[in-house]
Amino acid sequence: MLPRNSTRLALALLAGSALALAGGAVAQENPGASAGLTLPDNPQIFVKNDPNHRKATVVINGEVVTGTDVDQRMALIIAASGGKISDEERQRLRLQVLRNLMDETLQIQEARNQKVEVDDSEVDQTYARVARQNFGQDTKAMDGYLARIGSSPNSLKRQIRGELAWQRLLRRNVQPFVNVSDEEVREVMKRMSEAKGTDEFRVGEIFLSATSENQAAVLENAKRIVEQLRQGGSFAGYARQYSEASTAAVGGDLGWVRAGLLPSELAATVQGMTPGQLAGPVEVRGGYSIVVLTDRRQVLTADPRDALLSLKQISITFPAGISETDATNRAKQFSDAMTEARGCITADEVAAKIGAEVVTNEQIKARDLPGPLQALVLNLSLGETTPPFGSIQDGVRVLMLCSRDDPRPDAGPTFDDIQTQLEDERVNKRAQTYLRDLRRDAIIDYD
Repeated sequence: MLPRNSTRLALALLAGSALALAGGAVAQENPGASAGLTLPDNPQIFVKNDPNHRKATVVINGEVVTGTDVDQRMALIIAASGGKISDEERQRLRLQVLRNLMDETLQIQEARNQKVEVDDSEVDQTYARVARQNFGQDTKAMDGYLARIGSSPNSLKRQIRGELAWQRLLRRNVQPFVNVSDEEVREVMKRMSEAKGTDEFRVGEIFLSATSENQAAVLENAKRIVEQLRQGGSFAGYARQYSEASTAAVGGDLGWVRAGLLPSELAATVQGMTPGQLAGPVEVRGGYSIVVLTDRRQVLTADPRDALLSLKQISITFPAGISETDATNRAKQFSDAMTEARGCITADEVAAKIGAEVVTNEQIKARDLPGPLQALVLNLSLGETTPPFGSIQDGVRVLMLCSRDDPRPDAGPTFDDIQTQLEDERVNKRAQTYLRDLRRDAIIDYD
């Protein structure tokens, strides 16, 4: 789909940031077997590549991508991952970055050939906006940051230029020829209405295509990616660099989907997951998928976690050196005192008598509370408190529910929302074909 964010720049800089929405299931390509190719099962390699000999530059249709270009783009991704990338992973990532730069070059060249221009002022404006949004600082501060991590403003601005040029090119050459009928939209709305109350999942996916010839190697690569993700790697960052699905540009986000819209293998996996859980690699038609479940809800049904709460947090601290027995007894006394408080109107008075501190939050969504506390608070009646929680070091506290405004049932997306989503999906599919044709027709020299 056409990215809704101004640029993919935070793709590298803020790989863990909130994802743009991309509705519907991912469009996966089935590369199939080696149809039409005559390939031996055990090929004899006559001339092997020397892994110690790396080309300094790649020339795409006469335009150079240097090793420095790759290094500076790599620095953005490594910084986004907190430097948690092994040497082996760096080499695979370097090859992927080079492919991305080659695609970016083809996109900029095609825009130029089609007289689609991006002014330097537009690039500078976007760069400045990125500095404000992602860093809360001016462009000079971001220039310094990029230099410190081994990148450069020019590298990021080139990425911005490529993104803007490609978006503009698709708007002119692809989007006008994509049509979604009213009947198609009404059919989607009908299916959503019929599905009311069923489970819906917010899923991220990294899809790696595989054939019978490279299946084992792709599976090993997928396992290594899972390992990196479990060690704290950014799912969105890895999806953008490695996923071959159409949602790679938005960090692998499939948006809200029902299980029936996913491949059967993924549907079975996702239905058994809890929010925040990672799974895979899962073998699917055409390759392997790595998935993360971001959230789950029921279609067109109000989510209790969207309730707006008014809470009082009442807490006590323990003196240094207190024994566990004494702390437990003090916590019990605290709990009994708060149980006797008759609603929020007397909570402050009771807290003052026992030397407790009170903090009030008048508007907080239940979903913004830590996971273990959400269910506790949502099961409270007005004036009730949670059981005491905390530690000897941090003290003990309770939450008292003072007010709760339940959310209205979700009316679902509008007619225009669904039409736009369907159009975006079709534009994205044609964009993939467009880029594939540019790669096929490119003249590439490794210098």
